[in-house]
Amino acid sequence: MKIAISGKGGVGKTTLAGVMARILAHRGRKVLAIDADPDSNLASAIGLPKEALAKLSPIASMTSMIEERTGAKKGNFGSMFKLNPKVDDIPDEMGVSYQGVKLLLLGSIPQGGGGCFCPENVLLKNLVRYLLVQREEALIIDMEAGLEHLGRGSTGYVDALIIVVEPGQRAINTAKQIKKLGEDLNIKKIMIVGNKVNSEEDRRLIEERLSEFPFLGHMSFNPKILQADREGESPYDMDEKIKEEVKAILAELEKRI
Repeated sequence: MKIAISGKGGVGKTTLAGVMARILAHRGRKVLAIDADPDSNLASAIGLPKEALAKLSPIASMTSMIEERTGAKKGNFGSMFKLNPKVDDIPDEMGVSYQGVKLLLLGSIPQGGGGCFCPENVLLKNLVRYLLVQREEALIIDMEAGLEHLGRGSTGYVDALIIVVEPGQRAINTAKQIKKLGEDLNIKKIMIVGNKVNSEEDRRLIEERLSEFPFLGHMSFNPKILQADREGESPYDMDEKIKEEVKAILAELEKRI
């Protein structure tokens, strides 16, 4: 299972990614969770303790490693460097494991290099392609809305792109933009999960405005998720309801892929 999860900032995609990873690990699956969102919060959604978090560093910020692997200094736009740097040891050497989930933090490309042909971007895209094509674990990637780290050479291995949407026009518009990006990358299965659903009206709003998408299910508006965020805990460890909702979403996902 190779899943990318995206959506507008704040809609709850990281909550879904973290709880989904923990559920799969609890079932005995080997799980690799990738935080590819510049607003990195997947570690807390998985429940990584502070001492483990201290061992985790964003790969994009590893200047000496990027220079060693690519032959060029980080941030050197337009310079000569290796297009296929070594990446196969990165997950095991630089990932941190907790409760059966191995977490890898990609980090962000500086704004001036967004989409750039620069050493750190090439290394990260090669890494993501390696994870999608050659690794055997269940893979869950917490993406930014721009899908920056995905490239055409790897998206054929993405089983599904899940877009998380809350009941509001901005999140709905972002979902449509992400769908277009996903289609441009030739991702075949693009699906929706509703979040922060507080009523039947919220559910209908999302489903009617995005009727062209397959729906996997909804997560309720849940104060315990806010509490988990405040306390730096995983929602998985604090609330049975979110676990049951995500289990139902996973069951529907497995039917469709």
